[in-house]
Amino acid sequence: MRLAFPDESFDAVTSNYVYHNITGHDHRELLLETLRVLKKGGCFAIHDLMRRSHYGEFETSRQQLLDMGFERVEVIDTTNGMLMSRREASILWLGDSGLLVGRK
Repeated sequence: MRLAFPDESFDAVTSNYVYHNITGHDHRELLLETLRVLKKGGCFAIHDLMRRSHYGEFETSRQQLLDMGFERVEVIDTTNGMLMSRREASILWLGDSGLLVGRK
């Protein structure tokens, strides 16, 4: 829940299917903590299950990040054949898989 690094320590931050495994915590708070250590101008890529139950309405979360000064915040559907097919995603229980990307 709290990374042991000062604010703006890293040029890039990534996560691949980690957040959904952290139960009992607000995933938006986890995301904000992750982005806290990102330097101005740095990029982020968070690949996870982008469920409303975890992150709320995406447009609201996206707007919050934009209001905080982040740029080009978007979620890319990774079940459309780019990384896996919808069928593969369904078999693996990854139907809500998405890649959240942007720049600080």
